[in-house]
Amino acid sequence: METAVAQSEFASADINLRLTPDDKIRILRDMYRVRRFEQISLKFYNQGKMGGFLHLYTGQESVAVGICSLLGEHDHVITAYRDHGHALAVGMSMDECMAELYGKATGCSKGKGGSMHFFAPDKNYWGGHGIVAGQTPLGLGLAYALKYKGLKGCALAFLGDGAVNQGVYHESLNLAGLWDIPAIFVIENNRYSMGTSLARSSAFKNNLAERADGYEIDWELINGSDLYEIRAKTWTAMARAHEHSRPAVLEIDTYRYYGHSVADANAKKYRSTEEIEEYKNNHDPLRLYRRRLIAEGVLDDATADRLDEEAKHEAAEAAKFADDSPFPNASDIVADVYWEVDNDTERGRTGKHFFND
Repeated sequence: METAVAQSEFASADINLRLTPDDKIRILRDMYRVRRFEQISLKFYNQGKMGGFLHLYTGQESVAVGICSLLGEHDHVITAYRDHGHALAVGMSMDECMAELYGKATGCSKGKGGSMHFFAPDKNYWGGHGIVAGQTPLGLGLAYALKYKGLKGCALAFLGDGAVNQGVYHESLNLAGLWDIPAIFVIENNRYSMGTSLARSSAFKNNLAERADGYEIDWELINGSDLYEIRAKTWTAMARAHEHSRPAVLEIDTYRYYGHSVADANAKKYRSTEEIEEYKNNHDPLRLYRRRLIAEGVLDDATADRLDEEAKHEAAEAAKFADDSPFPNASDIVADVYWEVDNDTERGRTGKHFFND
């Protein structure tokens, strides 16, 4: 029998007090949608319906959903290859995401990107990048553009704990601190860089985020199991970026239930079954948030179960949509490479893609 959930001290933060009961239920629904999408993806990946890699987000749902629930008109998101959760959290449909996994023409990247390359520019969502830490300077660039245009916003660049050792991440921190760029680097610390534990892969004194001290950038540690804490502390960083154009580094303690990718055959060798079960039983973000909302009187078990069933049905229907969708035409392989060519501009017609006339 589950014990009563402890009340989060961050429930009374102003940004969380603004949440209506419908807002809170929508957040739980979005977390269920991410989890069920991932579970259906795993099922059909194992059946050979998808090619390439599949990096599941199961266990980390509160991070993407909690942070994306804060986004405003001029806030942007960019992330790494574990990108399904963020895509759904910003409002992408399961159909277009699942179709992309299947490599179908109806996918968000027309079937050319696959699991690691979801994009929705209309939602200020810039992917999905397969190069470790490669998204961090791109996130910096998005934030620089906001400052250059005088827009009150920020760019949130999500990365894993393994990416913090890449040189380009530190170069991005240096410029962000030096030029007062409103970039927020969100480290989703799930404790393992592929199959290597944090202790064996990174040298640090207390945590990964405090490296930001060297660049005079504010940083914060966040409990990834607490949806209210994620929103409260991230909003503090976002407000500082909006009002003072200052960067931040947020390190969120989280955990993934599956391996680095589905191809990670050693996922249960470099960590114990007991460790995985301990997190599922005591730190699962969906279970904890559901229990919090029930304790608050926002919903009951029957309503929560219905949200879960609806998410499961939506994911199953998305898989059917993807399966029924057509593959891209072979001729499409040369499309979507250069904007100039696709839009038949003079440079596109003459081959002057990179140089002035």
